Order: sequence, then C-alpha cells, then structure tokens
Amino acid sequence: MLTVIVFVPLTAALLLFVLPRRTPAAVIRGVWVTTTAGLTAAVAGLWAGYDPAGGMQYETRARWMPGVGAGYHVGVDGLSLPMIALTCVLFLACAVYAWREERRIRGFAALFLFLETTCLGLFVSLDLILFFVFFDLSIVGMYFVIAGWGHRDRARAALMFFLYTFLGSLALLLGFIGLYLAASPHTFDMVDLAAADPPAGRAGLVLLAVGGGLAVKTPTVPFHTWLPLAHTEAPAAGSAILAGVLLKMGTYGFLRIAMPLLPDAWLRYATVLVVIGVVSVLYGALVALAQSDFKRMIAYTSVNHMGYIVLAVGAAAATAGTGHRAQSLAVTGAVTQMVSHGLLTGALFLLAGSLYERGRTYDMAAYSGIAGRAPVLTGLTVVAAFASLGLPGFSGFIAEFQIFTGSFGTRPLATALSVLGILLTAGLFLRALQKIFLGPLRLPDGPGTPRPFGDLRAHESTAVVPLLALAVVVGVLPRLLLDVVEPASRAVLLELPAR
Repeated sequence: MLTVIVFVPLTAALLLFVLPRRTPAAVIRGVWVTTTAGLTAAVAGLWAGYDPAGGMQYETRARWMPGVGAGYHVGVDGLSLPMIALTCVLFLACAVYAWREERRIRGFAALFLFLETTCLGLFVSLDLILFFVFFDLSIVGMYFVIAGWGHRDRARAALMFFLYTFLGSLALLLGFIGLYLAASPHTFDMVDLAAADPPAGRAGLVLLAVGGGLAVKTPTVPFHTWLPLAHTEAPAAGSAILAGVLLKMGTYGFLRIAMPLLPDAWLRYATVLVVIGVVSVLYGALVALAQSDFKRMIAYTSVNHMGYIVLAVGAAAATAGTGHRAQSLAVTGAVTQMVSHGLLTGALFLLAGSLYERGRTYDMAAYSGIAGRAPVLTGLTVVAAFASLGLPGFSGFIAEFQIFTGSFGTRPLATALSVLGILLTAGLFLRALQKIFLGPLRLPDGPGTPRPFGDLRAHESTAVVPLLALAVVVGVLPRLLLDVVEPASRAVLLELPAR
C-alpha cells in the first residue's frame, strides 16, 4: 500500500509525457489534480486504519543492495503519518492553485508530481540510503521548479538553493556512512540501528555530519542564507511546497535519525541545539520585521518557526529517560509545529502569490487599502497571519504551547527568550497587514489609471481555505492529531539514556 502511494505521483508524471503534444492544458491539470486528490483520500484511509499503539505499521521490506546492508524498507508511525498527510494536502492545494497556470504546464505538473514522490518516499523511508536518495532527488526537483518557473533572479536563486542543500546532503551521507560503520553487523536499516548499541568514540563527529546536513535543509541559523532568495524567486506553489514540506525533511530527520540513532551524542550536545533554536527564533523574527518584501518576510518567519522545533528537540534531551511528561510534550509539540507551519505558511505563500499576480510586486510599500478591493484576499491573509503568530483556536497555539510547556522546566531562560519571538512575529504581521490592506487605496501602477485588482478567484480560494480550515481543526480538536503523535514521541524518548 505504501509503495503504491509513494510511486503513483511519479507514474502520473511519466504519463503526462506520454500524452500527445496537443493534449489540452485542462486535461493535464485534470490528471494532476485527480492524482493528488486520490493520494489524499488514500492517506486518509491509512490514517483511519492506523493503530496509535501499534508502533511501526504498513511495513514493507525488500532486498535492494544486500552487499552493503541497504534495503527497501518503508513504514509509518506517529511521526511520519502526519508528515505524509501534510504532504498530500499541500500538493493537492498547489495543484488546485495552479489551475490557471499556462507556462509549460506539462513540465510544471510533472515536476510537482515527481516532487510529491520524493517527499512521500522520504517520510516513509526506514533505510538510511533510501532516505538519502529521496532527500537528494527532492533537491533536483525543486531546483528545476525555481529555475524554470521562478521570477527575475530565478537562475541565481536556483543555483544557490542547489549548492547549499546539496552540500548539506553530502554531509548527511558522510554521517550515514559513519552510522553504518559503527553498527555490527553493518547495516543502513534505521530499525536495526535503533535496536543496536549506539556508536561510540566518534559519535560526536557523526552527529555533526548528520545534524549539519539536516540543519541546512531545515534551515537553522547560520545555514539559512539560501532560503530567502529561493522563496522570493520561486513561484508561489513552489514556495508553498518548499516551506511546507521540504523544510520538514530536516526537522523530521532530527526526530527519525539523529535523536534515536545517536542518543548519547544527542544528550551531550543538547545545549548546543537549544542555543541554535533560540538564535533561529529571535534572528528569524527580527530580520523578518525589517523586510519590505512581503514574500521575503514570510520566508524569514520560517527560520523563526523552525527554531521552535530545534529548541523543543534540544530541550527534550535534557532530562530524557526519566519518564517526565515534559519531554514528551516538547517532542509532540515539535511534530505539531511541523504540521501547523506547513498548513499556515503554505497558505501564506499561496496568498502572497495571488497578491503578486495582481500587482506584479511583493513590495509592501507599493500597496495600501486593498481591503476594499479584495475583501476575500484580505480576510484569508488576516486569518493566516493571526494563526501563524499563535492565536488560540489555531494549530500554531497548540504547537507553541506544548513546546514552551515541555521546554520551560529544563531550559527556562531559553524558553523565555523564545517566547519573545511570538511578540516579534505579531509585530511583523500586524505591520504588514496595516501597510498592504488598510489606509487609502494605492496600487503598484500608482495614481491615474491603476491596473484592475480583483479578488481571489475560485481556484485560489479552493486551494487556501482548506489549509486554514485544517489549522482550525487542529487548534480546536487537537486530539485528532495528538493521539497519533504522542505514542511515537514517547517511543523516541525511550531511545535516549537517562541522565
């Protein structure tokens, strides 16, 4: 079942190139939307049949490269299932959002379907080499999305994105080889590595390689410099996937690989992770506050939100193994933050794309008083912004409350500093909303005969509204998500030795 879900998008992408050259664009879009909708329904079936107390489920093992101890091993648990569901929902939203895309639609749709396979494959991978293959292929797919359909400086943005993240993947591969060599017998299987004795001696170097590679993808400070340019120049749907799904590959890797497979080193360097998390929270928010470009501002809030996750997983290690509820809350909050950030930031990037399509610029100074012209765009942006800053009733509040509650007992100063990030985030979003949507009407064409500025079209609203609705569902009925995540969070903490 999992293998079918992973490779259906790739099969659909290949089908698009088999269709005759004169195939109408509507047919190509129809294949794209139908495929992503079917996958979303299939994952909903997986969720319905998942037993939260059953550990790893829907497993498949097959021989792949037995000579080096690498196999095709996939499965899902409470850490990966939410990521798979988030991936399917966001790719469906992007397919609907791109319904009116005209530029080389066949290649655009095929690239997104290919990217969906790489993302799903990574989140179900239980073998390090399989994880690495999907990790690397996602870089290739996003490179072509930015280079082929981005804005004016797309070539530089795509090159910078590729070189940074590819360098991170090379570090990750070195770390995986270190894990392989430390295991007896040698294996790349994550389940077998977690059950074996943790590596000793050079575990710190292995963690540095694995953690560095994942930090570039997350990204955390100081490995974040590729992110703002890539987001600013990517098409709106590409930015939504980059922020909503691809960044989660790094944070998911911390929970799936670094934390359970290198428990002693993780405990030893937990304070470093906490410091990096706090710096990312504050730096991301402060730099976002200084931006005049709306999309670039949203990009820097991703650095801020990913910092909360790093803080949580670092703080969870401080007293791991003692059975305290706080550590489980921190890890559960980290997973909830991944889901929340994916939904809300994905929606914000799609809304920013709608703004750009009408005004042809992201410069906030070029707009004013749009609320009267585009009330639906204004309303949805306001909801997404308030949800992103952690307003109660939305998923962001649930995630941040768990992170702060789980981290405060062991890292009170770091947690207190991170709480300031919420205040800064509120300031930057309120400033952006006031500039763009309130006051006298001003559009990029200036006075005289401004360009028509319409409200959201049906396909744009259809893409964004479900993302915000799901954020409300998680915020109001969090048990639907937490009942799945919490048992897996406790299982991850059991791998860590007590201090």
